[in-house]
Amino acid sequence: MASRVILITGCSSGIGRALAEAFRENGDQVWATARKDADVQALNAAGFEALRLDVDDPAAIRDALAQIERQAGRLDVLINNAGYGAMGPLLDLDAAALQRQFATNAAAPVSMVRASFDLLRRSRGLVINIGSVSGVLVTPFAGAYCASKAAIHALSQALRMELQPFGIRVMEVQPGAIESRFGEHASDEAGKALQANSPWWPLRDQVAARAGASQQHATPARHVAQAVVRATRDRPPRILRIGRGSRLLPFMARWLPAPLVESLLCRRFGLDQRL
Repeated sequence: MASRVILITGCSSGIGRALAEAFRENGDQVWATARKDADVQALNAAGFEALRLDVDDPAAIRDALAQIERQAGRLDVLINNAGYGAMGPLLDLDAAALQRQFATNAAAPVSMVRASFDLLRRSRGLVINIGSVSGVLVTPFAGAYCASKAAIHALSQALRMELQPFGIRVMEVQPGAIESRFGEHASDEAGKALQANSPWWPLRDQVAARAGASQQHATPARHVAQAVVRATRDRPPRILRIGRGSRLLPFMARWLPAPLVESLLCRRFGLDQRL
């Protein structure tokens, strides 16, 4: 396969960094982006074509795509990986926090595709959106994150159909538990949301457990990245699921009665008691 030009958002660590390394090992030209200057410098030092990119900033998106067009002249694969998890009881998140969650995890990938459209159309390229099994099986204390990932799944499905006439393909990756700093960041988010005056304060240990659940027996990020690279070599599937729980949780969501699933989750996170 000839060298391709790959743009990946959110490459400071975890899946994004692993994707950048795996595609480079595959012989592709990787444009790796991060939001913080220190992370961009680290990516540059590692030999990537690195760009500072805040996916919530439309001007930054336009500038990044303009630079890629000037220097590379094409774009074959866009990977929308940047995102985060707003954790905690839904009613403890204010409207601004909910809007930020959807802006980064759902609206920003659409903005990236919009800005990349002409380049992707020329190369009959591929869009890869990193979703999550959390968008398939909703859990308590992660409602905003689950909803944002359900949204990107729906948006990906719509994009797949709408981009088909232009030769642009769309693949969703729905990982399970993957080794990353997600749990650390999610715990920080949960700590900000859950305060001592919250009605759910007695369940703070369970909230913390949900925030860190993705790091329990997690699959190495490089395994996910290698699977994504393999999937792009021939006919990319509509949905790629990989990692611990990536098949079991969708199976539960599809085949178990919803009241049973909710009862099991309530018991798991202490919501089967009166507060």
